[in-house]
Amino acid sequence: MIVVLAKLVQRWYYPAMSDIGPHLKQLRTGKRLTLREAAEVAHLSNAYLSQIETGKRGAPSAKHLRRLAVVYGVPVRELFEMAGYLDEPELHESEEDQVNRAFEFVMADTRFAAGTRVKQGLSLEAKRYVVETYEKVTGARLLGLK
Repeated sequence: MIVVLAKLVQRWYYPAMSDIGPHLKQLRTGKRLTLREAAEVAHLSNAYLSQIETGKRGAPSAKHLRRLAVVYGVPVRELFEMAGYLDEPELHESEEDQVNRAFEFVMADTRFAAGTRVKQGLSLEAKRYVVETYEKVTGARLLGLK
């Protein structure tokens, strides 16, 4: 019990010690992306991503994790959990922010891009409907993660 608690405390205070790097590498290779390809799509340098994957650098910021989640097609929450960031105040999103973030995730999914050529002007309710439809089709859970 003490060891488990110590590991949780270590992840909370020292997110660099988490196992996010190997997990990110596994996600990238599972998508058959090279380091350069993933870094380019996520708007990160390939050196930076390499350092994270090899454990030479700590967990990336929440902003970078959001970008990587889209590239790798995983829920942002999964990466936040791996990085040990879930309880940070900056991650508590308003309902509108959560819907907008989830909508951006759906729009970035290349499997659904052909049928979703929306540029601007959707209401929050319409975005929520698109996200909920995506959740039903894929089984992903993007909303209600608070």
